[in-house]
Amino acid sequence: MTKRNLIIVCCVISVFMAVDVFAKDCGSDSGRSRFLLLDSRIIDSVVNAELVVGTVEKHKANPLFTEDKPWEKRFDNLYGNVFYDQDDKLYKCWYSPFTSDNSAKGMTLEQRSKKYRVPKGRTMSICYAVSKDGNKWEKPALGKVEYPAPGKEGYNGDKQNNIVWRGPHGAGIFKDLRDLDPSRRYKMIFRGLRVSFSADGITWNDPVKCEGVSVKGDTHNNAFWAPTLGKYVGITRTWDKKGKGRQVARIESDDFINWTKAEVVLEGNNRDQQTYAMGVFYYGGVYLGLIAIHEQSSDRVWGELAWSGDTKKWNRVSPGRPLIPCSDEKLAYDYGCVYPCAYPVFLEDEVKLYYGGSDWLHTGWRNGSLCLATMRPDGFAGYEPIDNSDGTTASVKTRPVKVVAESLRLTADVEPSGYVKVTNFDEGGKQLAQSKPITTTSTDSIVK
Repeated sequence: MTKRNLIIVCCVISVFMAVDVFAKDCGSDSGRSRFLLLDSRIIDSVVNAELVVGTVEKHKANPLFTEDKPWEKRFDNLYGNVFYDQDDKLYKCWYSPFTSDNSAKGMTLEQRSKKYRVPKGRTMSICYAVSKDGNKWEKPALGKVEYPAPGKEGYNGDKQNNIVWRGPHGAGIFKDLRDLDPSRRYKMIFRGLRVSFSADGITWNDPVKCEGVSVKGDTHNNAFWAPTLGKYVGITRTWDKKGKGRQVARIESDDFINWTKAEVVLEGNNRDQQTYAMGVFYYGGVYLGLIAIHEQSSDRVWGELAWSGDTKKWNRVSPGRPLIPCSDEKLAYDYGCVYPCAYPVFLEDEVKLYYGGSDWLHTGWRNGSLCLATMRPDGFAGYEPIDNSDGTTASVKTRPVKVVAESLRLTADVEPSGYVKVTNFDEGGKQLAQSKPITTTSTDSIVK
């Protein structure tokens, strides 16, 4: 196998183009086998095309589960953390309802026009659910926490519920396969900022204050291992006192206990559309962020997309254009709010994007649920022609990409009248080969 530099030029007359370039069994210098074209670091030039977010499909089984337990008074933003556990062959979800709150169950739209007020003694808990297929979920009786809490008038509580822990707010939870200490296999970060560790994700140790961090973190906090940095990175929130409101902030740590001072890494373009929270994950050589955007004027929340090469400098894709939009019908399960869960689930034939949906406005009386949107593999974003009226071809030229591969593969959405062609050049600009036209929508299609 010969190593050589390839410059990939995609010439397209189609609706949505080249979500990713994939060199199968690639041994590139950067260790990447998949190149998402949203990563501007690999793009040399673009003609008659623009980068736009992809298209998702909301699952027909939505909502997957709702506030159907006595201790699930209000899901609010859900703050969901979902992943597929290969060891246990289960989808697992940790979510955070308010277990003491006012409920909107059964309320009409007219009744919800009254102002929602936060009750005294409002408390949040972490709950746990599992699924074999990612669609049908169970809330197991864990025997961990009494509900109602002891000491309440007319107390008659028991532990036959799926409450893991009463108290933490905005908890981000993930399974850390890197940590050799089995008692630290599961990690949590929550409001405060504080962290906790667990061997099974159910029984957690006493919280530890994050040393070096002073932000409140009143949001869905989340953390992950950043492979390009060799550190843990936490994503939390702070506030801009000069007018832009909520801001996404970043911290980092070597040991998950001692953290750097929080630094702002992303904020809304204006005070009306604020960055409420952002779940981050590493995929295809980049860090992707699913942002919850809270629009103040409409009091609605939707999910947008951002990417980063280093977790510090973030680039929004199609700002103002949702990746996961709210529904248009009032009181639909996700009309008012869409809060992306922390981590997508990547399958061979699709990407599962879980989110917390609410049927009414962010600060209003609302019912919540766990929901699911799916997209084609690597369908986060792609280049779309701007104007085909004069016959100008849309094209994207990459910088040199070093690969060792048996084949070059491409993902693209192609209209019936459209096509994609790939031209390979060497570093000197000499044309090596041009592909046959790809005329149908393809995922990891071999370029011939």
